[in-house]
Amino acid sequence: IPWRFGPPAFQNAKVSYDNVPTVIFSHPPIGTIGLTEQEAIEKYGPANIKVYRSKFSNLYYGPWKVDSDEKPKTAMKLVCAGTNELVVGLHVIGMGADEMLQGFGIALKMGATKADFDSCVAIHPTAAEEFVTMFPWGLGSENQVSGAKVSPLNGNAAPEPVLGV
Repeated sequence: IPWRFGPPAFQNAKVSYDNVPTVIFSHPPIGTIGLTEQEAIEKYGPANIKVYRSKFSNLYYGPWKVDSDEKPKTAMKLVCAGTNELVVGLHVIGMGADEMLQGFGIALKMGATKADFDSCVAIHPTAAEEFVTMFPWGLGSENQVSGAKVSPLNGNAAPEPVLGV
């Protein structure tokens, strides 16, 4: 019955299965979206790929009276392509991976670049902040480019909605 799926204008609407966030609810959880490093190299060529990595002890374990080498680690990877460093893959294993992936899924669907990640103020203390502070922060390329329709770079105002009334 068509009315169950919205108005007639949406009867032929289809979901995009590009960049679907995927989580394995293991211990620790694993989250992934987009291309792996190898897939990106095969698709765009090695000269067009830049990979950012981070490995750290999650802040949750900070107060534990355990040597830092013994604390569980979180590992993250951003796979970027082209001179605009379009984020084509994002991967994480560690505490909180399952919770943080949905928001980054939206970012990748919208065409986020490394510059977009760099321009985001980190929420501290969280593991997710590592994705927006990956070294080198703010230095991804000489010509940082936003994937957004309205660039958040250089202090530009956030986009405003188009109002009908």
